[in-house]
Amino acid sequence: MASTVLVVDDEESILFSIEGVLSDEGFEVVCAKSGEEALNIMQESIPDVVLLDILMPDGIDGIETLVKIKQRYPLLPVIMMSGHGTIETAVKATKLGAYDFIEKPISLDKLILCINNAIEHLRLRQEINLIKEKEESRYKIIGHSKAIKDLIDQIRMVAPTDACVLITGENGTGKELVAHNIHWFSKRSSKPMVEINCAAIPDELIETELFGYEKGAFTGANSMKKGKFDLAHHGTIFLDEIGDMSLKAQSKILRILQEKRFERVGGSSPIEVDVRVVAATNKNLEEEIKKGRFREDLYFRLNVVPIRVPPLRERIEDIPDLINWFVKEFSISTNLEPKIFSEQAVEMLKEYPWPGNVRELKNLVERLIIMTPEDTIEPRHIPAPYNREKEKDEEELDQLFKLGSLKEAKNEFEKLFIANKLKEFRGNISQTAEAINVERSYLHKKIKMYGIDVSEYKRR
Repeated sequence: MASTVLVVDDEESILFSIEGVLSDEGFEVVCAKSGEEALNIMQESIPDVVLLDILMPDGIDGIETLVKIKQRYPLLPVIMMSGHGTIETAVKATKLGAYDFIEKPISLDKLILCINNAIEHLRLRQEINLIKEKEESRYKIIGHSKAIKDLIDQIRMVAPTDACVLITGENGTGKELVAHNIHWFSKRSSKPMVEINCAAIPDELIETELFGYEKGAFTGANSMKKGKFDLAHHGTIFLDEIGDMSLKAQSKILRILQEKRFERVGGSSPIEVDVRVVAATNKNLEEEIKKGRFREDLYFRLNVVPIRVPPLRERIEDIPDLINWFVKEFSISTNLEPKIFSEQAVEMLKEYPWPGNVRELKNLVERLIIMTPEDTIEPRHIPAPYNREKEKDEEELDQLFKLGSLKEAKNEFEKLFIANKLKEFRGNISQTAEAINVERSYLHKKIKMYGIDVSEYKRR
């Protein structure tokens, strides 16, 4: 599609001239003779670029029009034109959000180049905003429980500060999400957030990973390399799994937190660094200190603001929201049709203790979307151990193989078989007898013999 340029000028000859040139270049051109007319046009259709004259005697002038455009459409590039241009006017227009400033008489080559650059600038800004939206969506905290509301409140309170934060919680609770939210809502959000997996750094690579190295520092160092702290300057550094960091690495981290400076390997000049530190662990660091595995001085440096992420079993009411979110997310990323979890299936999942927390729930949702042929996921699709009935059936089968004689095994299997069929047909004896190809009277006899309570299945 051709890009649209809205040209705003009170001189008809200029409108005619610019419209002709831009149309020849393949642009779709819309003209307006005043600021008011331009704003009315934009209510119907937003152009890709606005070419706006500064001096227009009738109605609002170009500067006022620019202000109104930027208030309503902040991303839209506006190129200002003036036959009486001054440096002060150009500076004022730029401060108010103008993309560029062109003097009359207009150089057509310069005008076309400027418009193309403005369109490319708009495209890049839109792409950046889309990436940011995706990132924010990726790290969105889902839920409406009191536990989650309290967690979000804590994040909002601590994020604008530069205080160190120690995030604790079990595996799979979403500690990384909390760290990213702290960064997103901080004044450092426009700067990088650099993540360090503390458990994965070998002792021999600690200094080069954290602080980088100068060219020639060691064999193979053919160029200077920045370390993690250098890359996070003015941003946030996230020390994930801090409880698994070696004591040697802990001492290096403590030193940089105390001095706020470091030297690259092979370097001699100290480098000042300004970073906000967020750390996370699934371990009890106070216990680790007692066992001599974590430095107490580092713990007090990190634990300025402690945030605990609740396990999923403490926020069961969030499970429906989480399921819907994971279904939507996974369906979009894989181009699969979204599926619906029945109320009974959701209630069944609420009864499970979730030792793997939110991560375990996410994995199960994805598995069920892939493996369930129907559009609605019912309890019968949910495997053990999430489905207690199936888990019970599996336990009963395990017991079957532990029986001593073939006769006992045959009787026990027959009992299990009949009970499962009665469950399938909700205690309807006629339907069950027909399904297993026996007489109704014979089935009654077996039910009585094995002491099966049919009323139990009728209630389900």
